[in-house]
Amino acid sequence: MQQSHGMGYMEYSRKLDKRLLVEKRREQSYQKSRQVIAEMDRQVFR
Repeated sequence: MQQSHGMGYMEYSRKLDKRLLVEKRREQSYQKSRQVIAEMDRQVFR
């Protein structure tokens, strides 16, 4: 948690705004990875 998001679990669990920020970043990362996978699939199955 500290390394990937720059805050400890205590801070994450206590502050809603910090939690929402982390979850927003996680969602963006997930969406980006899905786009990369989709692009790779398009290139492989041409």
